Amino acid sequence: MKSSVRIQLMLMMFLQFFTWGSWYGQMSVYLGKQLNATGDQIGNAYTAFSIAMIISPFIGAVADRYFAAQKVLGVLNLIGAGLLFVLSQVTDASNFFWYILLYCLCFAPCIALTTSISMRQIESPERDFPTIRVMGTVAWIAVTNLIGFLNVGDKATIFQISMGTSLVLGLLAFTLPNTPPRATGPVNIGQIIGADAFSLFKDRSFTIFFISSVAICIPLSFYYAFANPSLRASGMEFVENKMSLGQVSEVGFMLLIPLAFSRLGVKWMLAVGLISWIIRFLCFGYGDASTSEWMLYAAILLHGVCFDFFFVTGQIYTDTKAGERIKSQAQGLITLATYGIGMGIGSWLGGQVLANNTNAENITNWLSVWTVPAGIAAGVLVLFLIFFSDKTDKKAAITH
Repeated sequence: MKSSVRIQLMLMMFLQFFTWGSWYGQMSVYLGKQLNATGDQIGNAYTAFSIAMIISPFIGAVADRYFAAQKVLGVLNLIGAGLLFVLSQVTDASNFFWYILLYCLCFAPCIALTTSISMRQIESPERDFPTIRVMGTVAWIAVTNLIGFLNVGDKATIFQISMGTSLVLGLLAFTLPNTPPRATGPVNIGQIIGADAFSLFKDRSFTIFFISSVAICIPLSFYYAFANPSLRASGMEFVENKMSLGQVSEVGFMLLIPLAFSRLGVKWMLAVGLISWIIRFLCFGYGDASTSEWMLYAAILLHGVCFDFFFVTGQIYTDTKAGERIKSQAQGLITLATYGIGMGIGSWLGGQVLANNTNAENITNWLSVWTVPAGIAAGVLVLFLIFFSDKTDKKAAITH
């Protein structure tokens, strides 16, 4: 692969995640402070992203048959930039949902498109893709620190920054290497939802893993939506800057995955991830910036082990169980179920929990809020430890 192509792909990935990171974690604070949104309205705003994740594979499947991927990426980002401008002007919390839903319908397909464009331009995915994908994590760290230093996490600026990078990416996309359509024939709904991967459910352990993956995404949505306002309420300063340590932790634990695989195996790596979720939610609930800020830092830094040891390990486990024929469909099914169904349920439930624990003075009992995802994660852990067993060879799993 030419160095110029690698640089283009790295810049594409950086801009994509810079756009996402600008608004996603801060949206709950903005809605609460600027639009006086209720808990369920905040939850619904995050549910819009999950709805878009469910619909996006269908959009992607149609695009993959008729248009070059880089052109679809460009058009979606340009439309998205326009919608982000509109979002920054919305003043009614009840109307905000429909605009964020429209924007997410443009944004969600871009996550798969950037991966697809990268994969089709590189010679060795195992060797080349990590150096491209890591730019997304770097971008997330960069933009959250920028927002923190500018102190605009609760202002419409988060959408304006996102609008600017979306516009740049929209224009840049048309200069990317050509990635023409490669699918032919009519759109197959079964392939889109990963129907062939349903055969994996004959394996009890994979079924338990699948259920656990969907269920743990319910607590995950609590983190994305409520960590920022919870930390602010505890008295922590420069929240966005400190939360970026979670992405730094993510990079570090990613590098530990091969070693952990050889020492722990699939079951105990997944279990460590689940245990970490429980601990981090309890730290969010009991931590306080004035008396026990170390607990808040612990909750932030645990993001790496929580995400990598469960979700990244889960992708490797799925890859190993599926085999070559249905590998892509299996990964698509997991993504659809977790980021779509699991986080959708979590966003809705989180909104209800926040509303029920916020009083008339708009003061939230955050300990009660965080107890809910901690309890869910504990239930998933018990289910997983009792019913999951896997005899996948550790070395074989690492090589995939």
